[in-house]
Amino acid sequence: VELAKSIAKIIIVGWAAFSVLKGELDHLIQLTYQGKAQIMSYLAYTSIKVVGKSCVVIALLAILDYMYQKWEFEQSLKMTKQEVKDEFKQTEGDPLVKSRIKAIQREMARRRMMEEVKTADVVITNPSHLSVALRYDSMTMNAPKVVAKGADRIAFKIREVAKDHGIPLVENRSLAQNLYKSVDIGEEIPSSLYQAVAEILAYVYRLKGRTG
Repeated sequence: VELAKSIAKIIIVGWAAFSVLKGELDHLIQLTYQGKAQIMSYLAYTSIKVVGKSCVVIALLAILDYMYQKWEFEQSLKMTKQEVKDEFKQTEGDPLVKSRIKAIQREMARRRMMEEVKTADVVITNPSHLSVALRYDSMTMNAPKVVAKGADRIAFKIREVAKDHGIPLVENRSLAQNLYKSVDIGEEIPSSLYQAVAEILAYVYRLKGRTG
């Protein structure tokens, strides 16, 4: 590319010089009838014209070359869409891999939660849309704790595990909704729900023949 540009510059500058001389061809022929002083004066004048026009052309070529170099540099800095995707994969990770990892993490968390259901004292339902499993140990907890919760399919699975392990299911729509919306897994219930949960636990303990 650089060689082609250099050759093109030489041709253009040569053409500029030639165009000046071509325009002066008639005057050059007449020089044969002029004196030495006039010939020298004319040659100096023509040389200045050739050099002047050549300098103008060279300056224009330099400006064009600078603009081209700048454009080429800017283009080299730009990334193709694929390069952007590749860089994102390298810096942030492949989206497909990340999605798969998150899915695995969710599944592992769900399995751990289902194991916690086995330790619950009661599962409060909505009756089928929501399920919230509670555990309370007066020796280690300040208040009952949500050990598992879920909606729809997960709610159904929580109820299944509870039934398999003899954990009572208590239907209470408003309490199930409040617990599901306001308490995260592993957190103790808020004081505003103490009374409602205490009544249910007392009922469950009576069923099991134990006191809380």
